[in-house]
Amino acid sequence: MNCNQIRELLPDLAAGMDAATPEVEKHIASCHGCAAHLRDLQKTMALLDEWQAPEPSPYFDTRLQARLSEERREEMARPAAGWLNWLGWLQRPAWAMSLAALIFAAALVVSNKSYISQPETIATTPPSLGLPVQPGTAVGDLQALDRNDELYADFDMLDELQVQDDVNANPQDSQAVDKAD
Repeated sequence: MNCNQIRELLPDLAAGMDAATPEVEKHIASCHGCAAHLRDLQKTMALLDEWQAPEPSPYFDTRLQARLSEERREEMARPAAGWLNWLGWLQRPAWAMSLAALIFAAALVVSNKSYISQPETIATTPPSLGLPVQPGTAVGDLQALDRNDELYADFDMLDELQVQDDVNANPQDSQAVDKAD
């Protein structure tokens, strides 16, 4: 073991909390610096063991409590110094939380970003292709479906409808087909 590792163990050895291993004893016997450090720690521990804390005077607690109450009264009587006087109301948690909520709301308004989900508006105007499209024709119906795709994608009721094969979207075309036959 090296000196740094031994010096970490010396306070516990000096206090008698740990028993020295043979490797530690061998190092202390061979290293004069670690041995001197151990002796110094043992002397310090012995002095600390002899030391007695002085007893406080019989009226110490009474005088301390009186002094603390006097200091509190003086502090309440004098106003806070300077511009910090108006910040005294922030010491109350309810006011501090109210101020924090107000600052948060102001930050949301200033940032111009909405954190509340708003429904998206779906454009219902047909795209201008330059060609007039009649409603009810296949092209007009397909364009209407394309325009309202997002609306119909969430409309589950359309999936439940049963499609009839014999119904034509444009009855005029079916009459023309019947006449041709």
